[in-house]
Amino acid sequence: MPRRNSILAAVLSTLLCCAAGSVALAADAPAADSPAASAVPTSQPADPNVLANELQLRANQDMGRGDYASALPLLQKVSGLISDQPDLLGSVMEQIRVCQRQIQQPGAGQPNVPATQPAQSVVAAIDGATRHIHFRPADGEVLQLPIKELGNFDYDAETGGSIPADVHQLDGCKFRTSGYMIPLDQAESISEFALVPSLFACCFGQPPQVQHTIVVHCPKGKALSYFPDELTVQGTLHVQEQRDGGFIVSIFQMDADSVQAVDK
Repeated sequence: MPRRNSILAAVLSTLLCCAAGSVALAADAPAADSPAASAVPTSQPADPNVLANELQLRANQDMGRGDYASALPLLQKVSGLISDQPDLLGSVMEQIRVCQRQIQQPGAGQPNVPATQPAQSVVAAIDGATRHIHFRPADGEVLQLPIKELGNFDYDAETGGSIPADVHQLDGCKFRTSGYMIPLDQAESISEFALVPSLFACCFGQPPQVQHTIVVHCPKGKALSYFPDELTVQGTLHVQEQRDGGFIVSIFQMDADSVQAVDK
C-alpha cells in the first residue's frame, strides 16, 4: 500500500470509509458550439473541447505579452464552448474580468505594454489537460471555483514548497466553493471540518489529495452539526503550508463567513 501523503489524508481516509451514503455522478454533456470569432483559426476542430483548448492557449499567450484586447474575444468564445463545464468556466470568467479591467486602463490592451497585473501563460498540465492560471479577484469581489480547480496542480505533501505563484497570490481573498463535510474535531458542535470534492473515493480507499482539501474554520461561537449532503462555503481563503509531525497536512484553509446546503 503506498505511503499516505499526510496525516490529514490518513484521518480523512478513516472518516470517509465510515461515512454512509453515496454520491450521484452526473455525466458530462457536450458543449454547445457558437459562431467563430475573427481570431479563430480557419481550420477548426470538430470537437468543441479541442477548439476551446486551442483558444485558451492563444488567449494565455496574448495575456502573457499584455495584449488583453486580443485575448478578450478568445476567452469569451471559450466561455461559450465550456458553458456546461463549471469546473473550468470559473477560471475563464475570471480571466475575462482581468482583461476587461486591463483594457480600461490607459495604455493597456496592446502588445508589449506593461500592465499593473501581469498575466501568465499556461504553465502545467493536469491529467493531460491544460492547467488554468488563477487570478486574484478585485477587492469586494468573490472568487468562485470548484475545489479541484483551485488545487489544479501536482503537489508533494512530503517535500512541499511547490504551490504555484498564481495560487499563492490568492491568500486572503474572498472565496466560495462547494463540497462535503468531514469533521476534524468532533461529531457534534463542529468548529472545524475538512471540505472535500466528493465522498465517493471512500469506496476505493483513496483519500483526497492535500491540494483537493480545504480545512474550514467556523465563525467563533457558531458551531455546526454534521451535514452529509453538499455544502456551499464562503469566506476568506488562506494559502499556507500547515505541518504536523513533519508532514504537510493542509495548504488551503478558510475562515468561513457562511456555510449553507446546496440547493437541489
